[in-house]
Amino acid sequence: MTTMTKIDLPQKALLASRRRFLQGAGATSLGLVVGFHWAPRNVMAQAAGNPTMMNAFIRIAPDNTVTVLSKHLEMGQGVYTGLATIVAEELDANWAQIRAEGAPADAKLYNNLAFGPVQGTGGSTAIANSWEQLRKAGATARAMLVAAAAEQWKVPAGEIVVNKGVVSHKSGKKASFGQLAAKAATMTPPAEVTLKDPAKFQYIGKSVARLDSRAKSNGTAQFTIDVKLPGMLTALLQRAPLFGATVKSFDASKAKSVPGVVEVVQVSNGVAVLAKNFWAASKGREALVIEWDETNAEKRGTDQIMAEYRELGKKPGLPARKEGNVDDAFAKAAKVIEATYDFPYLAHAPMEPLDCVVKYDASGAEIWAGDQFQTIDQMNAARVLGLKPEQVKINTLFAGGSFGRRANTVSDYIVEGAEIAKAIEGKESIRGAPVKLVWTREDDIQGGRYRPMYHHALKAGIDAQGNIVAWQHRIVGQSIIAGTPFEPVMVKDGIDHTSVEGAANLPYAIPNMSVELHTTKTGVPVLWWRSVGSTHTAFATEVFLDEIAAETKQDPVALRRKLLTKHPRHLGVLNLVAEKAGWGKPLAKGRMRGVAVHESFNSFVAEVAEVALQPDGSWRVEKVVAAVDCGIPINPAIIRAQVESGIGFGLSATIKPGISLKGGKVEQSNFHDYEVLRIHEMPKIEVHIVPSKEKPTGIGEPGTPPVAPAVANALMVGTKQVFRALPLPEAVKSA
Repeated sequence: MTTMTKIDLPQKALLASRRRFLQGAGATSLGLVVGFHWAPRNVMAQAAGNPTMMNAFIRIAPDNTVTVLSKHLEMGQGVYTGLATIVAEELDANWAQIRAEGAPADAKLYNNLAFGPVQGTGGSTAIANSWEQLRKAGATARAMLVAAAAEQWKVPAGEIVVNKGVVSHKSGKKASFGQLAAKAATMTPPAEVTLKDPAKFQYIGKSVARLDSRAKSNGTAQFTIDVKLPGMLTALLQRAPLFGATVKSFDASKAKSVPGVVEVVQVSNGVAVLAKNFWAASKGREALVIEWDETNAEKRGTDQIMAEYRELGKKPGLPARKEGNVDDAFAKAAKVIEATYDFPYLAHAPMEPLDCVVKYDASGAEIWAGDQFQTIDQMNAARVLGLKPEQVKINTLFAGGSFGRRANTVSDYIVEGAEIAKAIEGKESIRGAPVKLVWTREDDIQGGRYRPMYHHALKAGIDAQGNIVAWQHRIVGQSIIAGTPFEPVMVKDGIDHTSVEGAANLPYAIPNMSVELHTTKTGVPVLWWRSVGSTHTAFATEVFLDEIAAETKQDPVALRRKLLTKHPRHLGVLNLVAEKAGWGKPLAKGRMRGVAVHESFNSFVAEVAEVALQPDGSWRVEKVVAAVDCGIPINPAIIRAQVESGIGFGLSATIKPGISLKGGKVEQSNFHDYEVLRIHEMPKIEVHIVPSKEKPTGIGEPGTPPVAPAVANALMVGTKQVFRALPLPEAVKSA
């Protein structure tokens, strides 16, 4: 594997903590949050008949179509539609005229305001960081269209009305955006604009049609696998079977004899076979003979690693949160409850495995990819190719899922493609040929970058009245931040805040609380995974709370209500989900409910899972009811889809085995042994959205964390057993 390398960024370019940025956003001055760059004047004032750039985000064509340039990757989450909705609202456009496409890779114009001067998508920040920025972009473009019409018609701007893409005056004069755009782009942008009163929103809060559905339905949507360029070669890379192993020697003679194989080259991560098509590259890779140097390889199995984690969990770790006097409270407690929880490594397994196309020559490079970290990938590709970042053009295409995998600070698949393209520069017959690097499903499952394995140890002190008076939480696992540009701002006093999020900020009113962290080091490459630390902290805290409720004979919802009196948004989703799920009402025989509530990425989600338990011990999740508060709902249909998706994703980790290693080697290879939830296993889902006037927050990830603990808590009701590890067992014993 490639050693993690820090990217040289100036201090101001260090990526900010996504969570801490959003928490502090309310205190940030409006100018810093909403500022955006105008496109250069020579780009904006284009000749009549050509599309006109109104600003960096809005392009209007003579045919009256309005294209919103999305600085964020569309990977199925609906971001193209969500961002375009914000623009269309302030522009007063007709939704039928709205289009969306990926913006160029240019951090000066398209930086993610939650990340700093870096273009990228992640942390459920797309809508949250773009909200004020795109409202201002839309409102400013609208004002310029009005100004153009006022000058052209010689009427006061205040008498002009814009509605559904038509600019009109009471005199009867009217024009489309397309007719006014070229002149509007020459107008001086107003220094300030008045944003629309939310009471007058026409699109925000409504379920407008997604902009990418038609292309994805009729096959015209362009994914990386669809890219075909003249002379293009397909590359497959043989990586080491153990993490940390390197190529000692290789024999490519048999591979080169496979019809269609053009060349074999060695790069940092292994040996690449280039061929005229995928099949030839695959057969050529199978024919490679490679001797690996395993001197520095990780050779432990997951059982051995977890045993070490459990021992660490018995010892104090570095403090991530400390309130009151925990030791004294435990000494005075009437009862002490203890539990440990284990979580496996998890692969991301997006439907579209990693792939990219790289075209390179001495003058520059062009990359096609479902690119999630444009700025970082640009910098890493430039470093490999000996270019300046601005010499690397990135075309961001649709991505078939990611769940965090396409956003990694070493740009592994982009760097591999760049290294292969550079390696063939010395081969005269194929010099300059575009290279399409493809990861197979096996490459994806066995290629690293997993959600880390974790162990949690919890202890609670209970007084004579059943109140929780002390809470100790120890977390053991790898850091996903160490050795990355995020480290200086996201690791403080040795604490990786992504490992403890959801635990260090636990909202429950407990007077004495301690959260501690042991950060481990293994040779297994890890990465953020949908919902990051909340994927394990929500399970540990919410299941432990239900264990306490059972031990103290309290209703789980009532206990949470008592502990959340100072957190109205947590309480709001809890009360809504309890009402909609019929909490407390009797269920049919063999059915039981479980509840969980969790905040992640400044969004609040509560879920109630209804589980059916059969006499033979088998069980099934029949229904999940969710309540979500993500601020102003931009598009309720997309919110529901994302919560449904998050629940399905979380259920996979709840009932399907994770990634295991034996002797350092990943035992799984494809969907037959690293299973994901099948359609027949998907429960009925209801999603209820809390009305809100708060700024919109993230929705791509927050639906995932509560589902596993809600299911485990339901099973505890029906079996009187506790379930402290994921995945949950396939069969259980009835009470």
